[in-house]
Amino acid sequence: MKFPTLKTVIASGVGSLALALCAPALAEDYIVDNVTLIDGTGQPEQSAMSVGVENGHITFVTPTSAAPAVPGRHLDGAGKFLMPGLMDVHIHLQGARGGDGKRLVGVERGKGERTSPTPELLRVEKEAHELGLQALASYLYSGVTTVYDAGNVPQHIMGLRAEERAGKILSPRIFATGNLVTSPNGHGSSMAIKIGDWTQDRQKLLDYLEEQKPDVVKLTYDEHGWGTRPMIDKFPIELMQQVIQEINLHGLRTTAHTSSELRATEAIFAGIDSLAHPVIQGPITEEFAKLMGAKKVPMATTLTIGEGYSRLVEHPEFLDQPLYQASLSADAIRKLREETAPQWKERGWTWWMKVMTPVAQENMRMVDAAGGIVAIATDQTIGPAVHREMELMQSAGVPAARIVVMATLNGAKHLGKDDVLGSIEPGKFADMVLLNADPTVDVNNAKQIVWVMKNGMLIDEDKLPLAGGTRALRRAER
Repeated sequence: MKFPTLKTVIASGVGSLALALCAPALAEDYIVDNVTLIDGTGQPEQSAMSVGVENGHITFVTPTSAAPAVPGRHLDGAGKFLMPGLMDVHIHLQGARGGDGKRLVGVERGKGERTSPTPELLRVEKEAHELGLQALASYLYSGVTTVYDAGNVPQHIMGLRAEERAGKILSPRIFATGNLVTSPNGHGSSMAIKIGDWTQDRQKLLDYLEEQKPDVVKLTYDEHGWGTRPMIDKFPIELMQQVIQEINLHGLRTTAHTSSELRATEAIFAGIDSLAHPVIQGPITEEFAKLMGAKKVPMATTLTIGEGYSRLVEHPEFLDQPLYQASLSADAIRKLREETAPQWKERGWTWWMKVMTPVAQENMRMVDAAGGIVAIATDQTIGPAVHREMELMQSAGVPAARIVVMATLNGAKHLGKDDVLGSIEPGKFADMVLLNADPTVDVNNAKQIVWVMKNGMLIDEDKLPLAGGTRALRRAER
């Protein structure tokens, strides 16, 4: 029996995208044997399975008893569980914009160019790059093989994206927006391409698409004034529709920042391809849940960004978990406990979000139950947050097996990449995680990682530039 090779995949039409996402170096070939397979599609797990990997792609998925005799390194999966790599489809990578709140000095927004290569600028760029690499390492260490950065300093994130695609850094796959797109005084306008008049500003959008080459374009459609947020201008719906159409005509998907059922509904009917957040301003109606099930517009969860404030104040012991200890430096953990937590305790936003997070959890449960596409996302910049996001969905009453799909194939659907990512099927990229326990029984079992594979290569965890310091290979401990 002959199984599909990379050449076959390219011939089938997947090749152009595959080559765009694949690092130039060829991966070593592997066969994972005798493993319990959780393929990410939602079908029941299968025991005693073998999965073949060639040149970064999955070549066969079959019972071990029927596996072909092909060359490659055999990895024993007996007693273990193989699932697709996790995805976080809404992050803001630290270093220049995300997490630490910094901005690169001298960045000319919209083009990502330096105004002058001063020593201070070079120092800040170097520091931003190192912080970004640490955050990316935390994702891989947590089993996350794909991330989507939903807004950042272009020079920072697009530079890291180029390095990842060239195979120069240890990193999950990076998809990115770069600058946002919104109205002149809209949400996130300080780091956005601002469109106020279509005739006058269309060229700005075209320049952005050409110069930054975003993978997905994020628009913001929110008037705020809710919770403790200030009032801002809302993107005119007719203008947003023109922007979406132009972006789609360039072959790109769009996602929208919204926070209410009304604005999410309007964005859907304006043609948006996905939603970057759940509804958090209040409970959704059954009609909206049905709409999400009918339209199949993916919606990102992003629960941890709000829940994380009160969690740090009330339960800082989560920082003792192994994934957080690896992903954060001792000094960062100390600052979170001693400086950040007291500040957040005094903020009204912390307690407003504590009240509203359960509302958003139930909203996401309803969307999933109605057949909508819910995708795991954190709005943060650290790998362990993905596991917290999954825990919050589980505590909302969503079955663990469904959450595995949200964290894998649904994430790929959110990005429009489910033809090549998100599940363990022949022809797709070999992004996989081997676990010691079954995540479809309890999502916390997704933390019991034996090894992580991205693009057909086992990640050497002892080489990851983790902020918490070097970690031994977990697969060597078994």
